[in-house]
Amino acid sequence: MSAALRSKGEIVLTVASSGIAALLIPGGRTTRSSTNDAKHCFEAVDRTLKDILKSVDEKNKHIPFSGKVVVFVGDFRQILRVIPKGTRPEVVHATINSSVLWNFCEVLTLSKNMRLLGGASSADVKQRRLFSEWVLGVGDGEIGDDNDDDLELDVPSDLLIPNSGDPLASIVESTYPQLLQNMKDITYFQNRAILPPKNSIVDTINDYMLDLISGEEKTYLSYDTPLTQNVDGQTVDDVHTPEFLNRISTSGLPNHKLRLKVGVPVMLLRNLNKKLGLCNGTRLIITRLGKRALEGKIISGSNSGDQVFIPRFSLTPSDVRIPFKFQRRQFPIKISFAMTINKS
Repeated sequence: MSAALRSKGEIVLTVASSGIAALLIPGGRTTRSSTNDAKHCFEAVDRTLKDILKSVDEKNKHIPFSGKVVVFVGDFRQILRVIPKGTRPEVVHATINSSVLWNFCEVLTLSKNMRLLGGASSADVKQRRLFSEWVLGVGDGEIGDDNDDDLELDVPSDLLIPNSGDPLASIVESTYPQLLQNMKDITYFQNRAILPPKNSIVDTINDYMLDLISGEEKTYLSYDTPLTQNVDGQTVDDVHTPEFLNRISTSGLPNHKLRLKVGVPVMLLRNLNKKLGLCNGTRLIITRLGKRALEGKIISGSNSGDQVFIPRFSLTPSDVRIPFKFQRRQFPIKISFAMTINKS
């Protein structure tokens, strides 16, 4: 789309919410880019959306766009917005489909899934098409029997993992067959991941798989300090002790206790250097464990195979549910044998 508009002499600035997504876009930038052109673009889009919201006339159902075009790209059914502690209606009403603007949007759909069918054999194309049609049918409510709030449907047998008595071991063996024999092969981890819905399950799976790997284990503990002051405003917060802060685990923040071994795959949790491909979501293989830095090899993105170093960082959680501010100094990574669906 951007190439088509630029060929007509139009100016297009493509932006993404995260660094790893910006890497996939030619000339793409993150929304936190400090350049003036990106800043002006965001301000213009923000002004446009505010003008649209102010100009909504519920009676006449008319919105004067003044020649401005706003494009929302993606399948809005894939990942819903994350509303902390939100109910199902709150999550649904937070989507663009529930906005008053949705009635004025023109929906354009693609007829061929190029990513799904590209580079596949004729037999694989047929299987992938059947799978994509089944997934869309589930999403559209055309498959299964509707029973009030529940939907009962039959999952094809080839999508199920037989249970051998230990569900976790069965999932690991199915996703990572012959794990120990392929630990030195970076291509082995590029297209494999277990996708649980919650971070707590992610930690359980990663700990289980880390115990399967032989070799020396090294544990890194974070240094947590409060950033707020006491009620009197004169002394540093001494209510939230380091032991209490160490137990806090939230999305986007590395754990206080980080267990690592050489050869395990990890994922970055912060943007470090976009030019080197070190962005939030980049996956790496640990190649050396140092005291003040970690050495790794990138296994995702255009910089795959590059050797890089990861230092410790002082990070502040952005979770609004935490009623106080504190700082955690830790390596901004997380083991990624398993990752959340949203993260993937």
